[in-house]
Amino acid sequence: MEKGGWVYIMANRYRGGMYVGVTADLARRVGQHREGKGSSHVADFDKTRLVYAERHDEIEPAIAREKLVKKWRREWKFALIEAENPDWVDLWALWYPAEGAQKFTGER
Repeated sequence: MEKGGWVYIMANRYRGGMYVGVTADLARRVGQHREGKGSSHVADFDKTRLVYAERHDEIEPAIAREKLVKKWRREWKFALIEAENPDWVDLWALWYPAEGAQKFTGER
């Protein structure tokens, strides 16, 4: 596994509910969320759309950034997402088309 970490935001719809998380393995973690096996909050509110991801070379700065972003106002999080992803497109679907998603979620 690569060294480093990711700060990511999951959402249930455009400008809807958001979940901010941190992980060392983004593909595995997002796969867990999408299968309902990650955070119960994500599963309960159907926040399965990956709308933002930010790579860090070390996990410690990623953890610090996640803590900071979690405290932000909703409007600031919207601005962060929309600077890179104005339409809140599901990045998972772009990065891992259906035929490749199996590799990362453990589905066979």
